[in-house]
Amino acid sequence: MSEVVKLAKIFACSQSYELGKAIAEAYGIPIGQVNTAHFSDGEFQPSFEESVRGSRVFLIGSTHPSSDNLMEMLLMLDAAKRSSARHITAVMPYFGWARQDRKDKPRVPIAAKMVAKMLETAGATRIITMDLHADQIQGFFEKPVDHLYASTIFLPYLRNLGLGDVTIASPDMGGSKRAHAYAKYLGSDVVICYKQRAKANKIASMQLIGEVEGRHVVLADDLVDTAGTLTHAANLMMDKGAKSVRAICTHPVLSGDAYEKIENSKLEELIVTDSIPLRKESEKIKVLSCAHLFADVMKAVHYNKSISSKFLM
Repeated sequence: MSEVVKLAKIFACSQSYELGKAIAEAYGIPIGQVNTAHFSDGEFQPSFEESVRGSRVFLIGSTHPSSDNLMEMLLMLDAAKRSSARHITAVMPYFGWARQDRKDKPRVPIAAKMVAKMLETAGATRIITMDLHADQIQGFFEKPVDHLYASTIFLPYLRNLGLGDVTIASPDMGGSKRAHAYAKYLGSDVVICYKQRAKANKIASMQLIGEVEGRHVVLADDLVDTAGTLTHAANLMMDKGAKSVRAICTHPVLSGDAYEKIENSKLEELIVTDSIPLRKESEKIKVLSCAHLFADVMKAVHYNKSISSKFLM
């Protein structure tokens, strides 16, 4: 075994520990031990329980709410840097704060840019993430970014369903590019939902652009938060004569009463990855693991090999 291979180490933040264990198992090495001390005022301090000097370190952690998850990743990056790790890769299946990628009104922050700079300042020398809310967020980093797509996971599942007359749908105008990519691969039609919001997470109206009558519809999105848009779109399509409606959403944020909305909707199923752990189980939610995808890409990065084979579209 070469020295480079021997020095690869994988650690996980607490919020992504189960996914981290699965990734380490798929990679073929044991997950490293991290001890986190908690103070009575809410402050916490992670520490590596083994040497990382000269190592290539992979730190796995999604930065979904609360902000403690982001802070934990930053502290672990800093700890690895100050412990003389040779390369430090932040593996972030879900990159939080990504919806704040521009100034859409006066006097607001561009949080995604700020988070990118914080990660680099803390010590990240590379970022691996999946299905960013906006592809251009990669440009906020000065370090290399490997941006993976969950299509590698979802497309085989969709093919195995054996559905005929499939139509891919985007729940909003912003997701039309993603919908067209899935449709091109599957050779299917595309429909788009045009929505107007009264305010954040509140839909004022929604219209359907395209025909879904007699079709099996698959809604494609990068994340599902309150599930308001998703369930509204599913109900609308069933009312328009669709045979069935299911959804593929990479990141199951599922805040507020999202689970209740999904259970009470006309969605056949919601297919997600384990980039974020579910708060509770639901018969309508199907979880597909992204562990092997990340493990394969991390191994390719470690051996300085191409990862282009991991992109289906």
